[in-house]
Amino acid sequence: MINNDDYEALAERMGFPGSARLRAIFQMLMTPEQAKLVAALPGGVAEVAAKTGVPDEEAREELDALYYKGVVFPRSDFEDRDYYRFARHIIQLHDATLADPALDPQKDHDYFQLWHDFCIEEGYPRMAGLFKAAATRITRVIPYYNAIKGLPGILPAEDFHAILEAQDLIAVVPCSCRSRTSAVGEQCKLTVEAEKWHCLQFGRGAEYVLSRGTGRKLTAAEAIELSDAVEKEGLVHRWANNANMSDVNTSCQCCRDCCEEWVAMDQGGVPVSVWWEKSRYQAYVPEADACNGCQACVDACQFDAIQMVDSETGGLTAAIDPESCFGCGACVVRCGPEAIRMRAVRPPEFIPGAVGAP
Repeated sequence: MINNDDYEALAERMGFPGSARLRAIFQMLMTPEQAKLVAALPGGVAEVAAKTGVPDEEAREELDALYYKGVVFPRSDFEDRDYYRFARHIIQLHDATLADPALDPQKDHDYFQLWHDFCIEEGYPRMAGLFKAAATRITRVIPYYNAIKGLPGILPAEDFHAILEAQDLIAVVPCSCRSRTSAVGEQCKLTVEAEKWHCLQFGRGAEYVLSRGTGRKLTAAEAIELSDAVEKEGLVHRWANNANMSDVNTSCQCCRDCCEEWVAMDQGGVPVSVWWEKSRYQAYVPEADACNGCQACVDACQFDAIQMVDSETGGLTAAIDPESCFGCGACVVRCGPEAIRMRAVRPPEFIPGAVGAP
């Protein structure tokens, strides 16, 4: 006898009791029999089989199938999967189940649409509230390598090329957010995810996506090439808000129109500065006549930090609001260092764990 309340139990564990949308997503991801197994997690395969009355081998096959779907996660290595848990939170479930190149925007449109409707109506409001209440900023904007290269005092943990070179294992997967939004007809203004994947995974994160077959392994040189392409497109590098060069599983390359965190904050009226930390850098116009008023920097800035004002010499010039600037460097790469440059405006210790310039 299958207890269909298993879907509800899982929705409660994700923090969305009574959600018809999340139940519908679960029903597309797993059968009632599979939901019964997931509701019995965490635990070893034999333990879950005994708890649910499902034969050991059948329980293992079903849990393995859900692992490849991104619903459950092993405790130890990804080859010897004898102990499973459910997703820790809704963001992990969203990203693991949607960052899958096997999904087809047309064939799986209803699935993408369900996730999108859930995010807009339920996921984003809850996320915005959690971000607003956060005590610390756990993620940090990393300046574009090509916007700060050659400047004095660059720290290793803000040199994106150095960060990539420090990783033992790198993989790339399709961005779950852009894959979802593009599948429902909301194409990203900056890039096409189906043509170039952008979500970088490192260490255990890379092992996970390679084991599932949802990611592609990259060399450091290939990752650097991708990061330079990201900078030309105008996406924002993100990293953990500390000086560590390793022990980080994911680096998102974000856009304001798709990123689940950014859209949630905008939708909920939560300032980005509540959840994301700025880089140590800030953009500035070096000379009054350096800017020709082309306005390319305005289009490049996703933080709404630049506006055009009347210049003293006539015409328009870029004016950068230091409070709004997150120091990503997109404007520098778009316009060129002759028109806009970057400078460090915060000390090395602004980055937790940093002890000084190299």
